[in-house]
Amino acid sequence: MFKNNADAGWQAIPLAVSLCALVCATPALSQTADPAAAAPAKKEKRPAVSQAKPTSPNATINLVNMLVSQGVIKEDQAKLLIKQAEDEAYVSRQAAKDASAKADDATKAATAAAAAAQPPGTRHVTYVPEIVKRQLRDEIKKEVMAKAEKENWASPGAYPEWAQRIRFYGDARVRYQGNFFPTGNDQQDAWNFNAINNSASAYDASKGTQYPPTNNASQDRNQFRLRARLGMEADLFNGFTAGLRIATGETNSPVSTNQSMGNSGGNFSKYALWLDRAYLKYQTFGDDLTLSAGRFDNPFWSPTDLVWYRELGFDGFAVQAKREIWEGFTPFAVAGAFPIYNTDFNAGTAPSNGALPTKYASNDKWLFGGQVGFAARFSPEYSLRLGVAYYDFSNVQGRQSTDCIVYNPSDSCETDLTRPSFAQKGNSYMMLRGPNSVLSTTYPAPNYQYFGLASQFRPLVASAQLDLGHFHPYHIVIDGEYVVNTAFNRGLMEMNSINNRGPNYPGKDYGPFNGGNTGWMGRVTVGNKEIKHLWDWNVHAGYKYLESDATIDAFADSDFGLGGTNLRGYFLGGNLGLSENVWASLRWMSANNISGFPYSVDVLQVDLNARF
Repeated sequence: MFKNNADAGWQAIPLAVSLCALVCATPALSQTADPAAAAPAKKEKRPAVSQAKPTSPNATINLVNMLVSQGVIKEDQAKLLIKQAEDEAYVSRQAAKDASAKADDATKAATAAAAAAQPPGTRHVTYVPEIVKRQLRDEIKKEVMAKAEKENWASPGAYPEWAQRIRFYGDARVRYQGNFFPTGNDQQDAWNFNAINNSASAYDASKGTQYPPTNNASQDRNQFRLRARLGMEADLFNGFTAGLRIATGETNSPVSTNQSMGNSGGNFSKYALWLDRAYLKYQTFGDDLTLSAGRFDNPFWSPTDLVWYRELGFDGFAVQAKREIWEGFTPFAVAGAFPIYNTDFNAGTAPSNGALPTKYASNDKWLFGGQVGFAARFSPEYSLRLGVAYYDFSNVQGRQSTDCIVYNPSDSCETDLTRPSFAQKGNSYMMLRGPNSVLSTTYPAPNYQYFGLASQFRPLVASAQLDLGHFHPYHIVIDGEYVVNTAFNRGLMEMNSINNRGPNYPGKDYGPFNGGNTGWMGRVTVGNKEIKHLWDWNVHAGYKYLESDATIDAFADSDFGLGGTNLRGYFLGGNLGLSENVWASLRWMSANNISGFPYSVDVLQVDLNARF
């Protein structure tokens, strides 16, 4: 016998495997997994080549158990031996059955042919040579094994081939968020243009008759929020991929999948799930060329959230290309077209006050964008990436209507469709309805209004990232981004904008327009580039300056200053790995308005994150 130690145990495993395979491969093992193994078994018809004397399946188990009791092998090794023997026995039984069936069919066919060729009364016995039987059995065993390997039915616990082409992923986050407003904020002028424009009734802008809805700018709030996302990506062969992702969210906001606990009716009410991603993707030339259609991640490279919220999903079509032209230098290019708003099919006026119903012309809004850049690696430790992008937001600027008949707040005008369907805060706005749109017998006459963006938007964005990895796995990463709205016209803004203005002119109820069209952001991060393992860490600090009309506020970061543009201030934070793919985060953001009414806010976020 072997000595009772680990080396002797592993030396005994080949012997045990051989004994298990010898015993389990016999026909009697077909009773091993049967709950009625003790009952008399029905005899199976077997090929003539199998004449081995049956052996009780318990002999194998007893043998393995004896090796365990004597300390030759461990219990988990014994379980693996028995499982391996049972799998091999199952495949052998399948092969034997198929061989027997084919042999019977061949014998019957040969007998019938011989009977047809012989006169009546002639007896004919077909002889199948032993070598033919063995060859037939080997061929069928190969077929069964090939099928078993492809479909994985001979390996319990393994997934079929089609299932192995589907990948599931997800993440969960629980957050405490504190929102702290200092004294001195102007609550009255913090207009909530998003609420006004999404109301079924227009806002009466007549002085002194009605106050608009406003964003909170004075009362501190403590929120506990969660985010959960679950996605699936399937390989469809020949370079095609399909993907889906669902996510939480209080609303259909494009810049947040957060769900505030207790904010969906309270009393432990359930939360909604939204379709967050749905796309088809085609990749060729390795992954050098990618075509995407549907709703997918931001296709443009952006190292910061100055212009694009980092989790923003893009609807539309995109092409991404890259090519390493020499070692360490890879140019890239991106282009895409994305529908921002599609006119409702039945958009128009309803019949009222004797007026005939009419339908409005389409006012579809699009984003067209292009980006070029390069990634350069100077050495294994140092890399640089630069990019320049140009975006054209088509048809997003508000237009003032011609005279239209408005008796009630629910009546509409043809340019109402030019108002944004979603906004955060910061952009400059204009009134959409002309001065003679309202017909009323009351005095002063109401001024039912919706509001559109006062500026056009064609931002030019320059992005850069420098990675200093001399102390790998710890890196120093410097990110920077600059944006300028090339379509900005200060003269038109002075004439049309109703917000983002300075102190009133003498004798007037409005002041000079003091918004702007530029923005920049810088950030330094030190530590691990990704937080994946226990005690991975990084810290960061940065500064952001984003004027009112540098970009559309709807798609900017939703955390800094509680979202939007017209903000400046600093931020800092850090991350710490608590386990594999589990980490904690801490962020502090302090923001102030650049133009318009006084507004400041400090935001504290403490997160517990996990991904899988």
